[in-house]
Amino acid sequence: MDIFGDCERLVTDRLIVLQERRSRITFRNPSCSIVRHVVIDDCVITKGPRCDYLLINDSSVEHFVELKGSDVRHAIIQLENSIKQVSADVFEGEKKAFIISTRCPLASTEVQAYQLRFRKKYKTSLVIRSSGYECGI
Repeated sequence: MDIFGDCERLVTDRLIVLQERRSRITFRNPSCSIVRHVVIDDCVITKGPRCDYLLINDSSVEHFVELKGSDVRHAIIQLENSIKQVSADVFEGEKKAFIISTRCPLASTEVQAYQLRFRKKYKTSLVIRSSGYECGI
C-alpha cells in the first residue's frame, strides 16, 4: 500500500471519532491497535469527487468514510472515486465504505441497490447511517 505522507498519521486511541459539522462516526478500537488515519479530502486527493477519510486497521481492512449532510447520491460518487484512486486493491481485499448523513432521503430499495453494487463491483460493504453511528474497527 502507498505511504500517504503528511496526509497520514498513526493512532492507537480506544475511540476514533471522525466529525464534520453535524455528521459523526465513532470507531471502537478496544485493543488500542495501530490504525492508519488518512485524510483523503484536500490532501491525498485534491481534485474531483473524494471522500473525507480512510482508516486502515492492523488487518489491512480499508474503511472509507464520507460525512454528509443529506446528499447521499453524491456521497456514493465520492466513495467510488476514492476507492478507485486510493485503495491498495480496488477489486479485492476487504473494504468497508461508510456514508454518515444528518438525514438519509433515499428509499430503502435504492440503498439496497447501492449496497449490492459496492459488494459486486469493489467487494466493499456499504453502510449508510445517520450521524452518531458507532462500530468496531
